[in-house]
Amino acid sequence: MIIGVDYPLLWALIAGLLNYIPNIGSIIATIPTALFALIQLGLGGALWTLVATMLIHNVLGNFVEPRIMGKGLGLSTLVVFLSLLFWGFTLGMVGMVLSAPLTMTIKIILEQNEKTRWLAILLGTPSDAKTYLQQKELTEEQQQEKSNLKDN
Repeated sequence: MIIGVDYPLLWALIAGLLNYIPNIGSIIATIPTALFALIQLGLGGALWTLVATMLIHNVLGNFVEPRIMGKGLGLSTLVVFLSLLFWGFTLGMVGMVLSAPLTMTIKIILEQNEKTRWLAILLGTPSDAKTYLQQKELTEEQQQEKSNLKDN
């Protein structure tokens, strides 16, 4: 609307849908918008469109989304990227879209068993690991206090 590209809501919808693909979705969303602006507005309009969409995607991708993903999902950024590669290779485009939910499902399953909880901690954020270690210390202290009470 501001730059003058036709069908701005369509381009916003496409960008929103492609942003479900972590890390590279915004790049894929920028390309058709810039090409359409090149055809419609020429080189100057295409450059303005490219700069505007890249700026918006960078702000969202580097500041807003990591905070939401980190707090909401509890997955480290590296794990999100590696899951994108793995699920994309395994299931194609559908795997790329579903990479974060599938990885989160695996993390939840791993958290349920004490023997596999360490793998879930590796998939999580450093704050998850810190919380787990603090809980483990408290549990050990409580067990030690119980054994001391039994001895007395």
